[in-house]
Amino acid sequence: MTRQRFIELITAEQEPLRRFLLALCCGDGMLADDIAQEAILKAYLAKDSYVEHYKFSTWLYRIAYNTMVDYRRKSSTLLTDIDRANVMDSDLRADGEFEYQELYMALESLSVKERTAILLYYLQGYTIREVAQITGDGEDAVKMQLSRGRTHLKNKLSNGR
Repeated sequence: MTRQRFIELITAEQEPLRRFLLALCCGDGMLADDIAQEAILKAYLAKDSYVEHYKFSTWLYRIAYNTMVDYRRKSSTLLTDIDRANVMDSDLRADGEFEYQELYMALESLSVKERTAILLYYLQGYTIREVAQITGDGEDAVKMQLSRGRTHLKNKLSNGR
């Protein structure tokens, strides 16, 4: 893949990728931007391994998802609830997403697998097969993650009202 072609493909996917990561990071805009930047860099370095007959966005989201998982795995500092709320509040205001705070908090209560499946399937419009390719899970596992995630979100959001 040429550098120019990569830039064209990234330009088309940049905003949807950021929305996905912002939701995956539960509204933490700075973390989402950091992960997006790292994922795009990794994708650029691996651009020659991309196979053209596959969907570019699926390949890119797989890299972004793995980058997020690596970040969570490597992260040795845990935010306290107060710190997490402060980070969320400032990022949400900065991103103009304050109205979604309740949803972000509900998403944060999901496991990373459930949250990822929900976001890719409902927010990004990927098929179950594509979600399975991105996460590296089987299609049946993705269906279970979607089912559990919907149930957990419904319970969390209905209890918050």
